[in-house]
Amino acid sequence: MTRHAPSPERRWNHNTHFHARVLDAVPEGAHTALDVGTGNGLLARDLHDAGFDVTAIDLDADVLRAARAANADTGIQWLRGDVMGHDFGQQFDVVASVATVHHLPDLSAGLARLADLTAPGGTLVVVGLAKPTRLRDHVLGLAGVAQHRWSSWRRGYWEHSAPTCWPPPHSYAQVQHTADAVLMGSEYRRHPLWRYVITWRRPR
Repeated sequence: MTRHAPSPERRWNHNTHFHARVLDAVPEGAHTALDVGTGNGLLARDLHDAGFDVTAIDLDADVLRAARAANADTGIQWLRGDVMGHDFGQQFDVVASVATVHHLPDLSAGLARLADLTAPGGTLVVVGLAKPTRLRDHVLGLAGVAQHRWSSWRRGYWEHSAPTCWPPPHSYAQVQHTADAVLMGSEYRRHPLWRYVITWRRPR
């Protein structure tokens, strides 16, 4: 199946900027995808356009209703519910979560739940934000300011309507430590634009 990166004409913000990283991490032969905390549904749409059978879940009824209406031409399955307790009845080849895990009450339990939803041989990608506590965090934050200004000037900045949680309850250091403990063998990378990316492949 041929994969395509999100169209450069699509709406841009600090979250959609990382959609391509989700698609880049897709394992060969993947067919099903779960978008956790889908919000306005842009990642779910990008996954659909890349050829996946997509399930998208969110707690907020209003934002989910708008996402469903904006993507009525797709076969995306839209679910209102809490990912921690919802019975999906299956695992997924790709589990993706963008700017969502800091909304969950327990980071360790949240990552473990997303791992459980990932099929053997599948990939979990978590894009998140956290509190800066180290010098490196602050330096990357300054780089993020420059990148934000350049990208906003070049592409415009789109403000999503999904609920926010600020400030994040965890630091970048805490997220990295938790990911190392819960997702054995995962890769953690800190990026400008105030985001980190965790990539984990579930063993077959």
